[in-house]
Amino acid sequence: MLTLRRSDLLLIAAAAVWGVSFVVVKDALGASSPLLLLAIRFVIATVALAPLANLRTPFSRGELRAGLLLTGLLASGFATQAVGLQYTTPARSAFIVAMSSVLAPVIALVVLKHRTAWLVLVALIIAGLGLYFLTAPDAGGLNRGDIWTLVTAVVFGGHIVAVCEFSQGFNAQRLVWLQVAGTAVGTLIAALLLEPPRFEWSIGLGAALLFLGVVSTAVALVWQMFAQREMTSARASLLLCLEPLFAALTSWLFWGESFSLTQGLGAALILAGMVLAVVGESRAEAAQPAPLN
Repeated sequence: MLTLRRSDLLLIAAAAVWGVSFVVVKDALGASSPLLLLAIRFVIATVALAPLANLRTPFSRGELRAGLLLTGLLASGFATQAVGLQYTTPARSAFIVAMSSVLAPVIALVVLKHRTAWLVLVALIIAGLGLYFLTAPDAGGLNRGDIWTLVTAVVFGGHIVAVCEFSQGFNAQRLVWLQVAGTAVGTLIAALLLEPPRFEWSIGLGAALLFLGVVSTAVALVWQMFAQREMTSARASLLLCLEPLFAALTSWLFWGESFSLTQGLGAALILAGMVLAVVGESRAEAAQPAPLN
């Protein structure tokens, strides 16, 4: 069993890997079309995760239905993110995607009628203001890539809600493998139908795909799964707020990307909104009446 400190470090490592992956994907898109890149990434992840998923038992209808919905959300989220990264920067993409954690409780309120704290609505306003400043209104505001990435944030917010709903009734490892495999199939079909396939093989592209498929998808998901067994969801959410910071640092180191003062303010507001949303959700959970035995 992991100690709480080791669990924290494991989840921070997962956040760092996911932050770095924004830069890796951005670079790999120079040699591959986005949907084909995703398809290969998730094929590799499917193979890497298979030994952990206990696939000897057939999937039930409930698992397949849950996996189908999660696949649709995960595949469309990663697809819009990859398309968006063609036109925006890794750090901007990471901070916009991070808004999914603020949008998730709002989506749960609208779709599932879940109660939420007023702090979450305040967090959404703050994060929205942060988005306005992050996208540099003095330099044209939202660009094409930012808009695609904002769609990603909404879709991933829905994915967070769906995972919370389904994780209580199904085996987590099998559900993760099912949606990863489904995303591999879905993005491959989409790549063949919706884009002119482009794949310029090189050792660098192969290394990027191995990192994205094995480390960023398979290994980091396993780290997250083990780490979150030893901590509250609020603590995990706060640690995962580090992901866009790692993305911004990596993008600065490898791409020379930097924020203006206005954009930095926007990024800070988005982070503040994320933290406030976590606080609001934890208060809402604490206020829930205990279930009757």
